[in-house]
Amino acid sequence: MVPHGWFRADILSRRSVLTEAFRTTVFAFAAIGAGLTWLAVSTARIPVSSPDRLVAELRLAQIAALLLVLSGGAYVGLAVAHEPPPQGVGFDIAFAVGFFVVAATTMVRDPRQALTVLALAFAAHAVIDVAHRPGWLPEGVAPRWYLLGCAIYDVYIGALCYLPILKR
Repeated sequence: MVPHGWFRADILSRRSVLTEAFRTTVFAFAAIGAGLTWLAVSTARIPVSSPDRLVAELRLAQIAALLLVLSGGAYVGLAVAHEPPPQGVGFDIAFAVGFFVVAATTMVRDPRQALTVLALAFAAHAVIDVAHRPGWLPEGVAPRWYLLGCAIYDVYIGALCYLPILKR
């Protein structure tokens, strides 16, 4: 039998994880992911020879580039939120700047090239998420569940970016 006080403390500790900011962030990223899923699938259905396909690929690349910047910038916010910041957090900020540069360069590329680069960039972001756990990058920046969830999300978004390229 579990003591009453322990059970109550467990519920309160779980409730504190589900803050309004957390719920809003999860909802926002789920909505963005759903929109990107719809856009990628509808882009892949357009015939390759149609000019509409090029326009749809361009739109998908632009939205994915914005999402890459948003995902990379999350680590800047996480680093700033910690007091004192974990040692080695400069790497996370440098990676965020790197993802910004990658996203910016895709804006001036052919949509097919941009989608390929973005798919690789999201895969790289997933690797960086996973690298926080073995100690290669600062571990205290984000909770384990966030890093795992972000890595899965990044792989999914990268696959969506590559879907229209596969359907050629």
